[in-house]
Formats: sequence, C-alpha cells, structure tokens
Amino acid sequence: MELEALVPQLRTTDLDRAIHFYTGKLGFVLSFRYQDFYAGVRCGDRMIHLKLVDDPDPGIDFVRSGQHLHIHFGVRDIGAAFRQVQDAGVKIIEGISDRPWGTTEFVIEDPDGHTLYFGSTLGRSATK
Repeated sequence: MELEALVPQLRTTDLDRAIHFYTGKLGFVLSFRYQDFYAGVRCGDRMIHLKLVDDPDPGIDFVRSGQHLHIHFGVRDIGAAFRQVQDAGVKIIEGISDRPWGTTEFVIEDPDGHTLYFGSTLGRSATK
C-alpha cells in the first residue's frame, strides 16, 4: 500500500471560528467549504478537515489530562513557527523546548481545545 495523503478531521462547534483560527492565525489556506458544516484547510500539500458538530470533541479532556496530542506538525523552522503563533495571540500550552527524543517542540491549543504540537528535529533550526 502506498498512501498519497493522510487527512485528519477535527470537530468544531463553530466552523467559522475554526476556519479563522487555522487561516488567520496559523497561515493555512481555505481549500474548500461544503455547505455550512464541513471545510478543508491546507498548508502546502498538507490538509486538515474541519467538521461542525453540536457538542465539543469528547477526546479534549482525555488528551489534556494525559498530555497526549490531537495533531503533531513537523516544521522546518521551529523558532519562526513559535514566533508566528505568539504574534497571532494563539493560546500556548507549553513553550518551546528540546525533548529527549530528539526534537524541539512547543504546544498550542486551538479554539475548540485540540492540542497541537509543533516540532522540528533537534538542532535543525538556528533561529530558536
């Protein structure tokens, strides 16, 4: 089997707010919107689907309490990515730090409470 794409779907109770967060704060582009309940945002050739639901994602509390994640984004320049989310006023859960498994990471939360990790291979970025 050879995958051509892998697209996570995040649930949101406010589709417009979610689209604004991913496009306005993180720099994604709205790829499509289907009626009033579904959208796709992309960054380069990476896509996330957003689905409008009535109730918050039931996994939010589980992820928070166990220090798990909803999505991990690999970035080339961790320092630039961190400055971008800081400048955009994004809720930062954990600041930038080196991890024992060989990455430099930081953690943010989207408006629906999804935990988003951003990471780069340790030593890869000189602008931390």
